Amino acid sequence: MVVQRLLPTEEAQELLGLVRDIAARELMPQAAAAEEAERFPRDVFRTLGEAGLLSLPYPEEFGGGSQPAEVYLQVLEELGAAWSSVAVGVSVHALSCFPLVHFGSDTQRKTWLPDMLSGDTLGAYCLSEAHAGSDPAAMRTRAVRHGDGYLIRGAKAWTTHAGQADFYTVMARTSDDPRRGVSCFLVPADAAGLTAAPPEHKMGLTGSTTATMHFDDVHVAADRMIGEEGQGLAIAFAALDSGRLGIAAVATGLAQAALDLAASYANEREAFGKRLIEHEGLAFLLADMAVETETARAVYLSAARLKDAGLPYGREASIAKLVATDNAMSVTTNAVQVLGGAGYTRDFPAERYMREAKVMQIFEGTNQIQRLLISRQLTR
Repeated sequence: MVVQRLLPTEEAQELLGLVRDIAARELMPQAAAAEEAERFPRDVFRTLGEAGLLSLPYPEEFGGGSQPAEVYLQVLEELGAAWSSVAVGVSVHALSCFPLVHFGSDTQRKTWLPDMLSGDTLGAYCLSEAHAGSDPAAMRTRAVRHGDGYLIRGAKAWTTHAGQADFYTVMARTSDDPRRGVSCFLVPADAAGLTAAPPEHKMGLTGSTTATMHFDDVHVAADRMIGEEGQGLAIAFAALDSGRLGIAAVATGLAQAALDLAASYANEREAFGKRLIEHEGLAFLLADMAVETETARAVYLSAARLKDAGLPYGREASIAKLVATDNAMSVTTNAVQVLGGAGYTRDFPAERYMREAKVMQIFEGTNQIQRLLISRQLTR
């Protein structure tokens, strides 16, 4: 089903048309095979970059698309409906650019942003560590002053695009101060001492490479620190608010794809002399799936409009991420149920959608962490 969208401009309507065309021609035909082979689709990201889809929310003066969040997120949703691994990758790339865009100096932005936003390069975001889980303040990776820069030593787990990215936005400890002990660095992929561990063998999103990045005294020039020394956690949390909206949009696209598949199957198959969708039990299940998908879409768009208006949106981003990813898990699980035995086979993408939805409840802050953040807002 083609989702009806209210977009603010004719330009945005044309952009969505372009995205749907690219999704149909370049993404959908190869998604299943690439996921089964666990093959990272670098060529697809080059195609998206050439179309300007890797830089939509960022300033035009640096090569971005200057699109509002309301439009950018709907692009992500369309990509998520076509191929979730790629949509997550686009969101992660935007997340990797966020610190430089919002906290970098004018000189830093003029020097590095054009290449980062051109589509020729792909970014990765290094925050999580294996021992720290959802507590970034407990990170152990250190950046120690050395000559005209810093030496970074440590390991960053669960890095999307690890070993594939052209640059890494890295949070590292520069002091033991609990609040201002972390700083942000922009590290080029060819830096000596920077290596990727073998990719993780994952349950889903197998076309998206995830691995631990090792920093073995990686030298980073002082001018590659983004923001001030000790500002890293504030930068990371601001970036994550934006990134959570991206994941909410991708999860909504995944739910829409699962709903479309289940509805199509229920309309075509018959049991006991009538179409599956004419049986009340399945019809109501599909109705609930439609409600969950539309709810997720409404929630993330509401948060996006706050962001576009320059208003605080952190709590709403957490709500959107929580609602959209929990709903995606529910919708994809029910899609498997609607297809019955066929849904449990790889003849249909329902089982893949279900596996892909699970991790969306985990990354960008688990949904338990989202509940914690939301509840803390209520105490203020």
